[in-house]
Amino acid sequence: MMRRALIVLGLVAVLGLVAWAVVQKERLLATGKTVVLGLAPLDPRSLIQGDYMRLEFAIARRWPQDDSWPRDGVLIIAPDRFGVAEFRRLDRGEPLASGEHRLTYRIRKGRLQLGTNAWYFQEGTAAAWQAARYGEFRVASDGTALLVRLLDAELRPMGPR
Repeated sequence: MMRRALIVLGLVAVLGLVAWAVVQKERLLATGKTVVLGLAPLDPRSLIQGDYMRLEFAIARRWPQDDSWPRDGVLIIAPDRFGVAEFRRLDRGEPLASGEHRLTYRIRKGRLQLGTNAWYFQEGTAAAWQAARYGEFRVASDGTALLVRLLDAELRPMGPR
């Protein structure tokens, strides 16, 4: 009887954590600021490896690739004249200037990662995503980012038709 109660309690805790994560993502989608990041050239093999595309963002190539940056941190970014985010500096806790945003990053296996490193799509629709040039994110004030869609060279939303 006690074992069953512990299992039920554990299940309730896990479901509660999952529900909390979903609510956080929904809140970010609803209230996050829109930030557009340019994609760096992609590995074309990723399109044929399965139903995803490996992503790398141009802004992620601006780091010194040494130990001078923390393994996990926050970038300060701001849109250029086309609305695409550019790296300004590392976040040192100073107030943001007009138009600036925070964006969290992680350094793993010698690569700087922003938000996500993959875009998953429906099987058989790879050709529809090959022209992707930008990723559109919703970003919270603390820099947490959620990739919501890919954009083409004219910053139009993409996807299968």
